[in-house]
Amino acid sequence: MAKTGPKGPSLPMSNDDFAKLVAMIRIQCTRDEICDVLGMSDDTLNRRLRERGEPNFAALQRKHQGEGKASMRRMQWKAAEAGNVTMLIWLGKQMLGQSDKQEISGINSNPSPVFLMLPPNGRD
Repeated sequence: MAKTGPKGPSLPMSNDDFAKLVAMIRIQCTRDEICDVLGMSDDTLNRRLRERGEPNFAALQRKHQGEGKASMRRMQWKAAEAGNVTMLIWLGKQMLGQSDKQEISGINSNPSPVFLMLPPNGRD
């Protein structure tokens, strides 16, 4: 029998909602965004996860966020291998320390004088 709370009977998290939760973690959604989509508070989310045998949201997030990051890295790598110039440049900067060089050349034909105003120190 379902527990009854102030808002009525509480239902366990469905397998579909759990799959949606994991998918949202993988695409780096925040806890607030996930709670909004699932229609529950942070406390309820943690309670439902404990009912499923998960320690809490933070542990589940640590477990699945890396999967999303690895998937993104894999897609970026594939784009670079396919010849995407923008991705090749970006990965070169991120992974190889490459950078765009900014060269400034020319002679200033109108140099400006520099004046230093020093406070008096009491000596001549």
